[in-house]
Amino acid sequence: MKIEQYISQLLYRYQCVTVPGFGAFLTEFQSAQLDESSHSFYPPKKLISFNPFLKNNDGLLANHLAQAEKIAYETAVNAIQNEVSVWMNRIQEMGRISLKNIGEFTMNAERNLVFVPADQVNYLKESFGLSPFMSPAVKREVYKKEVETIEEKTPIAFTPEKRSSYKGLKYAAIFTLSLGLTGVLGYKLYDNYLTRIEQETLMVQSNVQKKINQKIQEATFFIENPMPSVTLTVPNENKPYHVVAGVFRVESNAEKAYTALIKLGFKAKRLPQNKHGLYPVLYGSFSSYTEAQATMKDIRKLDNKDAWLLIEEL
Repeated sequence: MKIEQYISQLLYRYQCVTVPGFGAFLTEFQSAQLDESSHSFYPPKKLISFNPFLKNNDGLLANHLAQAEKIAYETAVNAIQNEVSVWMNRIQEMGRISLKNIGEFTMNAERNLVFVPADQVNYLKESFGLSPFMSPAVKREVYKKEVETIEEKTPIAFTPEKRSSYKGLKYAAIFTLSLGLTGVLGYKLYDNYLTRIEQETLMVQSNVQKKINQKIQEATFFIENPMPSVTLTVPNENKPYHVVAGVFRVESNAEKAYTALIKLGFKAKRLPQNKHGLYPVLYGSFSSYTEAQATMKDIRKLDNKDAWLLIEEL
């Protein structure tokens, strides 16, 4: 049974997909990129990495396989084990193995697995439909030089205008002087008219303002019924990032793990039974991805190297 397609499906929704007995595929967000040398733009994406030390069965892949193939959970676990055995034998014999849409594994000189992720699939759902594109550089300087060259080669000829006779200028000066005197007299009459209009406008505005002030002073305000008090409910802070200590099929085991974490001083909590019939136990929940990631790294160093991050769908 080929389980690559089921791993690929889960990578769209989860940050960590563990293959029991083999290792875990981890995803990390990468923002949009610009390659200035090739003028290429790349959309945001999920970077895939591999951790060979996370081999414990968290139930995620087995439950997904059981639902997709309509088989029992134990049958799905056995199918995963068989597929992992095939992978390891192929790596031992051929030195490499390729998982479709996930990446390629090779064996180095120290007999360690080396993972190279596939780049043809973007597992970030928000970037669906976006693809890299290249935009050619705008050559503004070249166009500027071409214009300067054309201006240098094309001479511009100026044709002087013929001057009017002295006699024509004399009559034109007399006509202009007459217009100037008429304009000065007209401007004085117009200015006096505007001044009178402004004074009348000010008087009207003053009378209106006096009447408004009088009405305000005479007004009386009554409050018959006081406004009812308003109760504000502050919504709880959304904490969709969970550091998972373990996922248990038996609820009593989940309660024991939860009690043990409380005794160790963690702000532990339990999640309700999920759709796979499992009971998750958390070290804690956080509102930001950065805080949850940092806490998970500390827990891996100090308490549990198999702790992993669960991101709740918003």
